[in-house]
Amino acid sequence: MSELFNVLTIPFLLAMFLAINMGGSGTAPAFSAAYGAKVIKKSMIPGLFGVMVLIGALVAGKEVSLTLGKGLLSSEFFTPFYTSLILLSIGLTLLIANLIGVPQSTSQSTVLAIAGAAMALDSLDSHILFYEIIPMWVILPIISFFVMYLCCKWILPWGKRRISIFKFQSAKYQKSLKILLILSSMYVAFSIGANNVANAAAPIASLTANEMGETDMQNFLPIIVLSVLLVAPCFAIGSSLLGAKVTERNGKGIIEVTPFYATLIAILVASLLLFASVSKGIPTSLVQLNGAAFIALRMSKKGTRNTFKNKTVKRFLSVWCIAPVFSFLLSFLLIYLLK
Repeated sequence: MSELFNVLTIPFLLAMFLAINMGGSGTAPAFSAAYGAKVIKKSMIPGLFGVMVLIGALVAGKEVSLTLGKGLLSSEFFTPFYTSLILLSIGLTLLIANLIGVPQSTSQSTVLAIAGAAMALDSLDSHILFYEIIPMWVILPIISFFVMYLCCKWILPWGKRRISIFKFQSAKYQKSLKILLILSSMYVAFSIGANNVANAAAPIASLTANEMGETDMQNFLPIIVLSVLLVAPCFAIGSSLLGAKVTERNGKGIIEVTPFYATLIAILVASLLLFASVSKGIPTSLVQLNGAAFIALRMSKKGTRNTFKNKTVKRFLSVWCIAPVFSFLLSFLLIYLLK
């Protein structure tokens, strides 16, 4: 047992380091809308975020964990050495993005780091990557953008002219909206737990199963649960240490939002992420779903040209393109050169 503990120590510490960075990055899509609408204090965010992430991971995170732990890369390659290199590649990518202040897709960085390792080891399941995961990455942000744009540009203006509930003039409506926005932000954090905790938990679950000689699926699931219980609390730590800057930029940098629009964004993106998690088991980028909705809101209010001149939008698009590729290349090169 002590030998097993020694073997797993470094990978588990790297998984916790990764989870801390994911907590910093994931805080923005969960609570930036509520923070931007000034309905929640910054000090309350890490606690609420951490609790809901843990619940989401335990209730709805199994399918994504299986995809990352056994789907892309054959489970026998999750050795202490390779797992450490994969986790290090993801963690460094997210740390850089957090220091820049841009919320980055933990799922894309994780998937491409594992894919880079799999390619270096000649063990990549290209069908899952190119025919299941990447199409979902393209389709869901497009849906998020167009649903939000249609709502803001046509559906809601039409509703405000005809249905009194859309006017939200009374203090009663405003108070109810603020409560609904906080609840919807917690729903986003739950969806993050369902989808993103697996990014750190799945590799160490596969590693632990290998070291214990457990190949049966019934024995693998409890290992995933224990890995989740170790990793998920680190999201709250990351939210407290790294989340403030990212939340500030995402919540107010693209466009100021009212409680109503913030609630709409939160419910939309969380539902799309939860769909990908439960129905398909696909690790998906919530920060891009969230960013697409914010960009759609700004375009509906200020126009296309003004939107893409915004410095925050430019920075987001640049980092979103570069960071996952960096994660892939770093993982590929480290394993290819050191295997």
